[in-house]
Amino acid sequence: MTDAALEDRPVSKSIRPLLILVPFITPYWRTLVLALVALLLSSAAVLVMPMAVRDVIDHGFSSEAASQIDQYFFVLMGFAVLIGVFGAARAYFVNWLGERVVADLRNQVFSQVLAMDMKFFETTKVGEVLSRLTTDTTLIQSISGVGLSIVLRSSIQFLGALVLLGFTNLKLTLMLLVLLPAVIAPVMIIGRWVRRLSRDSQDRIADASGHAGEMLNAVQTVQMFTAEPAEAARFEAAVASSFTTAVARIKARALLTTVAMTGLFGAFIVVLWMGARAVLAQEITGGELGQFVIYAVLIGASGGALIEFWGELQRAAGAMERLGQLLVLRPEDTIADPKTPRRPSVGAVVFENVSFTFPNRPDSLALNNVSFTIQPGETVALVGPSGAGKSTVFQLLLRMYDPQSGRIAIDGVGIQQLSLKTLRQFIGIVPQETVIFGVSAKDNIRFGCPEASDQAVTQAAKIAHADNFLARLPEGYETDLGEKGARLSGGQRQRIAIARAVLKDPAILLLDEATNALDAESERLVQAALDQLRHRRTTLVIAHRLATVMNADRILVMNEGEVIAIGQHQWLMEHEPLYREMVKLQFNQPQRPDGESEQLSGQ
Repeated sequence: MTDAALEDRPVSKSIRPLLILVPFITPYWRTLVLALVALLLSSAAVLVMPMAVRDVIDHGFSSEAASQIDQYFFVLMGFAVLIGVFGAARAYFVNWLGERVVADLRNQVFSQVLAMDMKFFETTKVGEVLSRLTTDTTLIQSISGVGLSIVLRSSIQFLGALVLLGFTNLKLTLMLLVLLPAVIAPVMIIGRWVRRLSRDSQDRIADASGHAGEMLNAVQTVQMFTAEPAEAARFEAAVASSFTTAVARIKARALLTTVAMTGLFGAFIVVLWMGARAVLAQEITGGELGQFVIYAVLIGASGGALIEFWGELQRAAGAMERLGQLLVLRPEDTIADPKTPRRPSVGAVVFENVSFTFPNRPDSLALNNVSFTIQPGETVALVGPSGAGKSTVFQLLLRMYDPQSGRIAIDGVGIQQLSLKTLRQFIGIVPQETVIFGVSAKDNIRFGCPEASDQAVTQAAKIAHADNFLARLPEGYETDLGEKGARLSGGQRQRIAIARAVLKDPAILLLDEATNALDAESERLVQAALDQLRHRRTTLVIAHRLATVMNADRILVMNEGEVIAIGQHQWLMEHEPLYREMVKLQFNQPQRPDGESEQLSGQ
């Protein structure tokens, strides 16, 4: 699903997207019940208190009842204690529930996104996803915690006070009910407007976050090209767009509050004016009017809170709609036959007539009818110009994508019959651009093998010739390597990647120009480590530096998505012009009349 697809989906005009939260709440139904019990008890105390106030007004100030006035106020104090205790309990349980639900929601969304296929990440900005994980879930948190507590309390008190208001004086209550629809109708209309503007505001924030993330991830490139002013200006434009949309939302919210509060309290003032006239006409007592006033104030305060919350609810519904789009995503690659006949064990690789196009380039074949077989324990090098399809072979073997046609098998088992976990645990890779995480050196090596012991980690580092520099770090293997391995050189990061592969102990090893970032001495050490690592393993090597692959068992020469020749170095020098030209260009060797390089012909 593309960013455009995520943004262009129709906006619901209801709060229905919030129903997505129900499965996240139901596991904690006991906490919800406790919150509701505390809410009912505290609300009951609030609703009964005006009756005690009525008795104080009507009876407590008379000389006949002077001896009982202390009892009336003790009763009122008891209500205050009940309201405080059960109100605090209600707030605790509801806020705990809100925090727990949002934590689960974040975990679910992150797990869902992490499992998505490469097509999703090709077409969706990481900043967009991060915005939904942070900003949108924060909005959900605001309504599922404090907001939910307020709306439950206000709803019960609004309805309870309205019912008791009717028992207090039906005539005044009916007048109030006639006036309320005139207040509620414009509130609902403006609320829908707020909802749309809220979703637009979140989208603009996501745009700004996406741009910031992209630039910060490439900050060295930005600085090397002195593009800071231009990128700062682009970010400023994105922030300005977000601010403009946010201001429109704030204005709509202000209008919503103005219309709602003015209309609501205006209606109460009219009703209270009529009540005051009824007291003067001795149709009701002063205590009854006091009781009516308190209930009216409760209705006004609760109604105002609900109206204010309605705007927040609209924002949260927009945020939940955006999160819901991530929750329903599913990776396209599935297991064709979950009953895998057996787990691969020796590492024989077969490509049979494999053709593939990338999702964002459907008209351009990345691989065209590629076929080859690699025997267990064999080392095969993939060479060819940039864009020939070498890295695509690795991506398909790891099932980052599935081919449009053809078959890929390991030990005779089609890889689509294997779970992704089984397949990828069976394969180790040393990439050209090593990713180092902002954790300790030990955890970086252990990445992918979290159960490995410290001793195994150290042994893997020694094989990869990483132990010497890791031991010299301030805290040794426990040293945090910084974001993207900022504390390490390129060669050191590469040796961390090799240590990961050593620790994984895979049957199939993929080396993507594994010594490219190393100086001469490091390359010598790492090449020795790789030779040891390749022992008894099926190894595929992508190499642009041909000197590193001349001793491979076989070399696959690729060009424009096709395998154009397979053989050893000597045979390819004699029979494959493209390979011979690549060797000539790299070593700058003069050629003999028969076309063979002078010094390399015997290698």
